[in-house]
Amino acid sequence: MFVFCDMAANKTDSKASQRKEDHIALAFQSQTGRDQVDCRFYYEPAINKMPGPRNTIELHFLDSNMSAPIWVSSMTGGTERARKINHNLARVCNEYKLGMGLGSCRQLLESDEYLPDFDVRGIIGIQPLYANLGIAQVIDIVRRKEFEKIARLLKRLRADGLIIHINPLQEWLQREGDVIDMIPVECIQEVLSELEISIIVKEVGQGFGPESLKALLDLNIAGIELAGFGGTNFSRVESLRNGDSYHTDLIDIGHTAEQMIYFLNEFANSDTSYLTKQIIISGGINGYLTGYYLNELCKFPSVYGQASTFLKYAEEGYEVLAKYVEEQIKGYQFAAEYLSIRR
Repeated sequence: MFVFCDMAANKTDSKASQRKEDHIALAFQSQTGRDQVDCRFYYEPAINKMPGPRNTIELHFLDSNMSAPIWVSSMTGGTERARKINHNLARVCNEYKLGMGLGSCRQLLESDEYLPDFDVRGIIGIQPLYANLGIAQVIDIVRRKEFEKIARLLKRLRADGLIIHINPLQEWLQREGDVIDMIPVECIQEVLSELEISIIVKEVGQGFGPESLKALLDLNIAGIELAGFGGTNFSRVESLRNGDSYHTDLIDIGHTAEQMIYFLNEFANSDTSYLTKQIIISGGINGYLTGYYLNELCKFPSVYGQASTFLKYAEEGYEVLAKYVEEQIKGYQFAAEYLSIRR
């Protein structure tokens, strides 16, 4: 009976014979142990079908339509190399209808010299685009009452809003680092009082503890980017730059994205009004499967963000980057059809 099935397959499938040879050749290399199973999911193949054109993972996020819950997290600017990266990232966001945060725009506060590195609105089209400043620069603006600098920055970049990154450990480890001598949530509140702009607050690789998350949820901001422990860690970047061996233990403090989601969900359980905030889940997201798991775990409207992975492919070239994004979307669609998370 099995021989008959193979013969029938060969009549309609010219690659069947080679496929069978491949299966035999690769069978012993493809053994899996029970300890390798991904215990985050239930896999349900009997009650679902493969995703097709109608299987959408579209969402409305930050007042924009996105074709998938994927965010290009803030990375770089201010160099010729960065220009190519940002332009490729903006182009892929336009083609696949994703959202993007720019790297630190500090250099643009005083000069337009590096504006072409960041000015990607003409490339990204109507997709979400957020500028980015460090809390130290925002504190300086608040102290000097120069709020128009932020408004002017957003206007020049035609950005939808501003990401403010809070990074005291990075600044402390940086030789030329700034002093953060104002409580960040108080500083951000002053900006919100003066400007009607959309603000996202993020960390840079350590994440936020529960009290910090609660304080941010209480602000009238659009959302939070978690930037949790486990991905690119800018405190470690500064330590490596300095050759600093005195404070390496500090680099290992922080909170993972998954830990922070549990904190956030607890807050939402006690006050559902917090669910108006939108969350970019980033920090150690190694691909669509982890992104899907964390998005499903999070009670808030959310997308998953990646930084260094996108940077790597964007630097290699647009075609490589586009292929990566396409496979991320396809993989997420498959996961959304066949997997449910174990809570």
